[in-house]
Amino acid sequence: MTALSIQPGEWVIVCDGAKALVLENAGDAKFPNLKTRDVYEHKALATHELGSDAPGRSHSSLGHGRSSVAQTDWHDQAEQTFLTELAHKLDVAVSTHQVKSLIVVAPPRALGMIRAHYSHALRAAVRAELDKDFVKMPVHEIEKHLTAA
Repeated sequence: MTALSIQPGEWVIVCDGAKALVLENAGDAKFPNLKTRDVYEHKALATHELGSDAPGRSHSSLGHGRSSVAQTDWHDQAEQTFLTELAHKLDVAVSTHQVKSLIVVAPPRALGMIRAHYSHALRAAVRAELDKDFVKMPVHEIEKHLTAA
């Protein structure tokens, strides 16, 4: 990975489907100093607490056939909801001029989910996207990984 130049005041969003760190560069482009602005977490419930325990059945309109309906992936839906809400919060921050540009760092799956919910203004503000899973690292480690040559 090539070194990433993080501009002064720029936000770095490090997230996955359950946690997001909003970091702001309090330093300069040469010597970034990432500070935590916000932390958003989605507490994942156990599968048995999320939905019904058995898939439903459907009856065929012709004849006497029956088939099962696919089980809803409640964890996937929870991740979708979390990332949709995060995209909305970032859009509000861009629209209210709290931030001009940002970098999004997320695993490929989460990156795909959040990207689908970028508004036009947010899409224009996203300067870079990295498909990395750094959300469980301490901030100084994230900074080191992003700026290492």
